[in-house]
Amino acid sequence: MADDSPVGYETCPSWAPVLGYLGAALCIVFANWGAAWGTWKSGLGLCGMGITHPNGIIKNLVAIIMAGVLGIYGLIVSIIISGGISAPTENGNTYSQYTGWAHFAAGISCGLCCLAAGGATGVAGDVGIRATGLRAELNHAKANAFGGGGRGGEIVEEGDAGKLYIGQVTILSFSGAIGLYGFIVALIITSSSNAPCVYD
Repeated sequence: MADDSPVGYETCPSWAPVLGYLGAALCIVFANWGAAWGTWKSGLGLCGMGITHPNGIIKNLVAIIMAGVLGIYGLIVSIIISGGISAPTENGNTYSQYTGWAHFAAGISCGLCCLAAGGATGVAGDVGIRATGLRAELNHAKANAFGGGGRGGEIVEEGDAGKLYIGQVTILSFSGAIGLYGFIVALIITSSSNAPCVYD
């Protein structure tokens, strides 16, 4: 049976843009899913800690900020992929299957990495924020019991809770780096994925 498809159709089929748009959509969905997950878990920990240790709310916003950055990664990659998708012309399709698969891979890599990073940031942020606030309050209570209070008996120094905070920030940094790795790989893929359609 003869193939009636035009020359070049195998490399530039009409369905190829579906891969690109699917990659862009999955990228923004998974990245924002991770950002929402991280914000949700970290927000719960921050609100819980704020009840007993309100002085530590501002500096413990790090986890929520890092979770929100993951959504930005997905947005940037989705915009780049969408901008690289071209519509068919009178001469034929202009978006190759190779480019479509590359854009799909870029979207998946960034989206799933940001999803994993969001989960890690949320869980680590929740536990870390609660632990830091609890340790600070224990130090305050201990200092008050031994008469080490400042004005009005309030303890300003948080003691070794600062070390716990440094450890928490370190964990969050490496958790957020997971999303950054996927973002970098996605940028590399999209920057070298343009395969022109050649028609004889």
